[in-house]
Amino acid sequence: MDFKKSKAPITTVTRNLDQLYVPTGNIYETVVIVAKRANQISVEMKQELNRKLEEFSSYTDNLEEVFENREQIEISRFYEKLPKPSLIALQEFMDHEVYYRSPVSGAESDK
Repeated sequence: MDFKKSKAPITTVTRNLDQLYVPTGNIYETVVIVAKRANQISVEMKQELNRKLEEFSSYTDNLEEVFENREQIEISRFYEKLPKPSLIALQEFMDHEVYYRSPVSGAESDK
């Protein structure tokens, strides 16, 4: 997933509960859907960051060399500036980009 292209805000935005309630008919179900998607995004971001930082890891480096690597610092700063996974997940839900299904009714939605 390309997190750079996300339209999610960087800071928290006040949302209208009525808009969150409509797609599922239950605000709590909406919160669970967004939370599960946020966990998925968090895992993806962590794996991507670890893959990029592995390129710089060396088992023979001493502590001074590890802390002086500018590329490593820039990669970390980039990921710190990205929107939080919960904000990305909420934006995806509001844009109807999240696939979910209700186990109770068996209804599916990929809005």
